[in-house]
Amino acid sequence: MLSDLTDSDLTDEELTGMSLILLAAGLDTTANMLGLGTFALLRHPEQPAALRGDPALADRAVEELLRYLSVAKTFMRTALEDVEVGGRTIESGTSVILSYNTANRDPERFPDPDALDIHRESIGHLAFGHGIHQCLGQQLARVELRVALPALFDRFPTLRLAVPADEVVLRPETADIFGVKSLPVTWDA
Repeated sequence: MLSDLTDSDLTDEELTGMSLILLAAGLDTTANMLGLGTFALLRHPEQPAALRGDPALADRAVEELLRYLSVAKTFMRTALEDVEVGGRTIESGTSVILSYNTANRDPERFPDPDALDIHRESIGHLAFGHGIHQCLGQQLARVELRVALPALFDRFPTLRLAVPADEVVLRPETADIFGVKSLPVTWDA
């Protein structure tokens, strides 16, 4: 992608800025998704057991974790034209805050949305945004998660939390990206 951008009309300053954003956004979000996804799976031990038993389940597991966790919480957008959403008109020029994690828990779109179910067909979640605002690195993030999570649970089949779940420290609510601050784990040798 960076090679393609170097062939574009971007200035060196714009290219540098975009490169830094891509690196920072991709590293922080994916790293937090790996930690938070591991935490979520360890809180539901039947889920990693199913993942270990069916490697083909990795795609669904990743999409469900992205829907269930949504590490990027909110984004602001400005309507370019009048648009109706949920029976209300948002006038052109109006800024709105979108809550991806709330949208991904919409019971009209996802039955029993507060349950983690790696067997669920979670297509259509908004973890990576939508339309022209979709994350440029979403396919890379998916690949990283599809490789890392099954590998972790295959390599450490007895992996479990070393502390009660309510003692796991999360990043502050004010953080731009949601995640675990630390995740104490243990396993049998």
